Amino acid sequence: MSHMRIPPLPALRAFLAACRAGSYSAAGEELGLTHGAISRQIQALEAWLGQRLFERSGQRMVATPHALAFAQEVGVALERIDAAARRYGKGSATSLLRVSAPATFAMRWLHPRLPMFHARHPGIQVQVVTATTQQLALSGSFDLAIRVGVYSQAHFTAVAFLDEWHTIIAAPALLARSPLESPDDLHAHLLLDTETRPGLWQQWFNAAGLRDTRELRYQRYDHFYVTHAALLDGLGVGIGPLPTLGKDVEAGRLTLPFPEIVTASQRYLSLTPVGLPKTVAHRHFEAWLVEEGALAGDD
Repeated sequence: MSHMRIPPLPALRAFLAACRAGSYSAAGEELGLTHGAISRQIQALEAWLGQRLFERSGQRMVATPHALAFAQEVGVALERIDAAARRYGKGSATSLLRVSAPATFAMRWLHPRLPMFHARHPGIQVQVVTATTQQLALSGSFDLAIRVGVYSQAHFTAVAFLDEWHTIIAAPALLARSPLESPDDLHAHLLLDTETRPGLWQQWFNAAGLRDTRELRYQRYDHFYVTHAALLDGLGVGIGPLPTLGKDVEAGRLTLPFPEIVTASQRYLSLTPVGLPKTVAHRHFEAWLVEEGALAGDD
């Protein structure tokens, strides 16, 4: 043990935060330190290692590939230390997990299910921060981010947990007044569209084989949660994600006139920053997402 060489833990902490957050300033905000304090800690670690870890890119300091590889290994080591401390420590303090998720997904899929997670793991506190479409860049302070599609393998590890597709949705009262027997009946309806989700209607038209779309009438909203409210109010017919809106369908607030006609699916991922140790709380939440995703897919 006396010959063990371990870098200073404050320097490692600042280094991992900078890799995770993407900048010295963001790392400082996460740790409650100044930009200069983060810079000094990383300089100390670079001196200890004899190796540059960050390079300047414009106004920011960016981790080198060597640094990212080092962060991943250090993260695994700290994860083992954390697990051992929890295993052999006395008591079980409440664990906080910070989750970043798209706004509609958080409101319609994640939040309704969280009470089930808390009932199973009462000692874990999940703090959800929502992001609109314009804010989906993977920056800021979080332990786990939920996103759709591609991601940077150099900066994140991923666990897929839910497939999502889109189809036509509407309030039952609206369709009671003006039924949709075939896709051609859409000409009698106002179609609700969303600026942040372009192209979905055309994808659905292609799936439905609907070619004459010239006379269709549209009402466009800036965010889907506004579109969602308009759908519930029966203002028109929309195109929305499933199983994300599955609770609305189960409760009878929305109905699916053509459930067999859907767009191509996309996959939700649980993303963890490289170098961030996965706590017990993190692992429980990630496993729960996979479990809930499988249940939603079977519905």
